[in-house]
Amino acid sequence: MLLFAGLGNPGAKYANHRHNVGFMAADAIARRHDFSPWSKKFQGLVAEGNLGGEKVILIKPQTYMNLSGQSVGEAMRFYKLRPADLTVFYDELDLAAGKVRVKVGGSAGGHNGIRSLDQHIGKDYRRVRIGIGHPGIKELVSPYVLGDFAKSDKEWLEPLLDAIAGSAELLVKGEDSSFMNKVSLAVSGGGKAKPEPDRPAPKQQSHIRQARQQPPAVKAPETGPMAAMLKRLFGRD
Repeated sequence: MLLFAGLGNPGAKYANHRHNVGFMAADAIARRHDFSPWSKKFQGLVAEGNLGGEKVILIKPQTYMNLSGQSVGEAMRFYKLRPADLTVFYDELDLAAGKVRVKVGGSAGGHNGIRSLDQHIGKDYRRVRIGIGHPGIKELVSPYVLGDFAKSDKEWLEPLLDAIAGSAELLVKGEDSSFMNKVSLAVSGGGKAKPEPDRPAPKQQSHIRQARQQPPAVKAPETGPMAAMLKRLFGRD
């Protein structure tokens, strides 16, 4: 059994926040793989299903982000899971929007949800860091993270969430690099070359160019002194 946790804040007013992209990833996985309906348990919302032949529990802590470890830790103790059995999906300021990186362990990097998890269960769990970009100025970080995704973000956000859900089985199998590659290709357009635009047909001037390359033909005179000389030299009539 494995535990997949998506981090975020509960409530409709937070639903579209950048800070809630972990919740969005969990929802996408549940929809794609026909998980059970969400139910209240472990101070969170829980859904059960199967990925790659393995039973997986999805959890969305309802404790608010800063106390995420309380909910996830309770679920792990109940199911007797190790940190290695946990995968966490969350927002990452230090990654460009649409980028995804997977790692095991490491620092919280200023993320309060991850800091809470580290305190409750240790650090040796898999982290799926979902890039949301950075506003560029430290003072704007809080309103940026706790603000809604822009309409233009849908161009990369929807393919990203769909790819995370579609490739989730690779995480179950421990194929983290393949997971990252598939998600990256999906967000960048599937890795397919863009078709070249139709080009207008070339102008029908090739015969003109050929004619220009050939020296002009000189027509031999038919009468006069020149004609007589040609007859003597070449025997022409």
